[in-house]
Amino acid sequence: MYEYNTQVRVRYAEADPMNVVYYGNYAQYFEVARVESLRNLGISYKTIEEMGIMLPVVELNIKYLRPAKYDDLLTIKTMIKELPIDHRIQFDQEVYNEEGKLLTIGIVKLYFMDKNLSKRSEMPHFLREKLSPYFV
Repeated sequence: MYEYNTQVRVRYAEADPMNVVYYGNYAQYFEVARVESLRNLGISYKTIEEMGIMLPVVELNIKYLRPAKYDDLLTIKTMIKELPIDHRIQFDQEVYNEEGKLLTIGIVKLYFMDKNLSKRSEMPHFLREKLSPYFV
């Protein structure tokens, strides 16, 4: 299993008048954490896209357990629990506050898509090489 933690501080504009994070912002938090988890492997989304592979989100599930609030420092744990074997990749994500309390759980599924053909494609070989050691 591959796992990486990213921290994000809740900005004022992301909270409602009660200082609670607006529910729609979690999708952006998850995206920031996914991008950073791949960057930690030495892979950037930009490089993947330049190689003609797009990664559209095809499914997003979020379970809200506790609210995050303005100025909280959140830790987003991003996990790839299974090595992708086809055109799909799943990121399991958890959001924790500074006290270590679990706030939110997310599952995000993406497809590898050939940019030119607009068709699903397999995971790029270089990404498989980077992820494989975590699934021995």
